[in-house]
Amino acid sequence: MRITFVETRLHRGDFIYGAGPTSAGGNLRLTRMDTLLVRVETDIGLHGWGEGFGFALAQTTQDAVDRLIGPACLGQDARDIAGIGRMLARRFHNYGRNGPVGFGLSAIDIALWDIAGKAAGVPLHVLLGNGRRDAVPAYASLLRYGVAADVARNTAEAVRRGYREIKLHEVDLACIQAARAEAGALPLMLDINCAWDGLPAARDFCAAVRGMNIGWVEEPLWPPEDFAGLAALRQDAVVPISAGENLGGVEDFGRLFAAGAVDVAQPSATKHGGVSGLLAVAALAQRAGVRVVPHSPYFGPGLLATLQVLAAMEQAAPLEIYFADLATPLYPALRPVNGMVAVPHGPGLGLEPSL
Repeated sequence: MRITFVETRLHRGDFIYGAGPTSAGGNLRLTRMDTLLVRVETDIGLHGWGEGFGFALAQTTQDAVDRLIGPACLGQDARDIAGIGRMLARRFHNYGRNGPVGFGLSAIDIALWDIAGKAAGVPLHVLLGNGRRDAVPAYASLLRYGVAADVARNTAEAVRRGYREIKLHEVDLACIQAARAEAGALPLMLDINCAWDGLPAARDFCAAVRGMNIGWVEEPLWPPEDFAGLAALRQDAVVPISAGENLGGVEDFGRLFAAGAVDVAQPSATKHGGVSGLLAVAALAQRAGVRVVPHSPYFGPGLLATLQVLAAMEQAAPLEIYFADLATPLYPALRPVNGMVAVPHGPGLGLEPSL
């Protein structure tokens, strides 16, 4: 089964941000939601869909696939997912093992797993395991608003929709307290987006939110590879520490675990090697005693692949859902209901995108 064609498509659409006119949130730079889809076709008529990160960078990743990665895939055996991944990684490592090239490789891997499931006639979660779950819990990943009233309103809406866990992207304590008031007893996770250059500010923040039912504090330090700093912060044992979305690949996760830096690891299907990357990080994390909750604020095949992997994983974990409703969703059926997302049972990823 040989690869005959690799095509990229950029899905662009409006989305509901949820902020008021005075919001200073960092996500305001996103005026449209861009999703890069990669379609891989084979000589027996099967095709697969992948997704490479993403957002404002989507066109750069698209260029990497169109000019470098896609042509190198032609003629390769689509069944040899690991072999193609190794070949591409070695061939293009000089162009960066993180960033657009790595994101493009992730898209190819997801598409090949989609093909593998279709070839076997089963959904990916069955191909990967015994199909443990028909539904996976979801948590609402709110955007950054920077205004307490906006945070409160969106938190209340997430609760109304049935989410049982909520993540904020706020660093202002007043905003976090506003969410806490609306969330009741539900856990809050706090994504700091690498806001602090040193340990003192991070320690003060973690101490301030202690006792507020915080699931984790995510990526508190800059740079994201400051594993020693994260380990030192984690030793305080005030709140759980999570990280991973900005790392360069599976090898970086190994170093993260060796440093004892996190309680929760967050690999991304669209950044860290697709489905194969998620599986590899999960195996490392299990040996290190670290919980895995993938990073997945996406709307395309990357989100769908993450859902399929979570349905097959031995340890249950929630699916991250970006709290920004698309005007034209790629997968209308992939909608949380009462805080749960049903796992599609079609072959491969289970659903075809609506284009």
